[in-house]
Amino acid sequence: MVKPALVAALAFGLLWLPTVPTVQPSPAPPDDAAMEEFLLKGRIVRARSAGKGVTGSTRATLTLGDLTHDAHIQTIDESKWEFKSAKGTEFNFRDKWQFNLAAYKLDRLMDLRLVPVTVERRFRTEPASFTWWVDDVLMDEGERIKQKVEPPVPDCWNEQMQQLRMFDQLIENTDRNLGNVVISTTWRVWAIDHTRAFRRSKVPPKPANLTRVDRGLLDRLARLDFDTLKRSLKAYLDDHDLRALLSRRDAIVAHFRARGEQALYDRRDLSSGCHAEMALAR
Repeated sequence: MVKPALVAALAFGLLWLPTVPTVQPSPAPPDDAAMEEFLLKGRIVRARSAGKGVTGSTRATLTLGDLTHDAHIQTIDESKWEFKSAKGTEFNFRDKWQFNLAAYKLDRLMDLRLVPVTVERRFRTEPASFTWWVDDVLMDEGERIKQKVEPPVPDCWNEQMQQLRMFDQLIENTDRNLGNVVISTTWRVWAIDHTRAFRRSKVPPKPANLTRVDRGLLDRLARLDFDTLKRSLKAYLDDHDLRALLSRRDAIVAHFRARGEQALYDRRDLSSGCHAEMALAR
């Protein structure tokens, strides 16, 4: 028979057992449309130097409703007949915030989703690009190489890097560097800062860097046409820019088709959830 004192003690103890907290799932990130609305309408509550880069860009904190988040703001808009840098001399040099918008819209046309959401908005007295600040940054590519960190799932990593190389060749990005390839905690690759892209060469600068491509992506690339690009990009690229882009596109498609089946893969064969898989593998 259980003694009354023991029953009372057990009851008292049970009343004071620590409760197990309920684990709430992380809220889903906003979709592109919600991010665009936030970047367009959010009130700027703080602005400071972005810290990296040479164009004097700004990191700003915005708030709208219950959401507070940062944005990368660029107002650079320069054109020079001749520009000299450590990479050499470039003629007809252009460094423009507008190219961030062109890169974002072209990225979505091709369903790459490498470029963060970007909108056009005025900052103080100047027109500018506002780009969603990448969440949960693990490191950039420069830090990864310096620390000799290997991606947890090589196939997923290689797929993303192949897509990025193709995109840079397509837009003729002359300023891709290790600092503007950002890696999230799920090992998702984000390509930021495209103000020195969209040159007017008719051939991709380094086609040898293009080794493999997803079949679906190659098909979408091949279907791009002048009218589609014009509708989406006319506010940021002129006809000369679009024709040069399409000429590079033709060369990229021909390059992959000449390589045959060995250059093609199906994205679904790698993993339908690459980012989640890499996060679990860390």
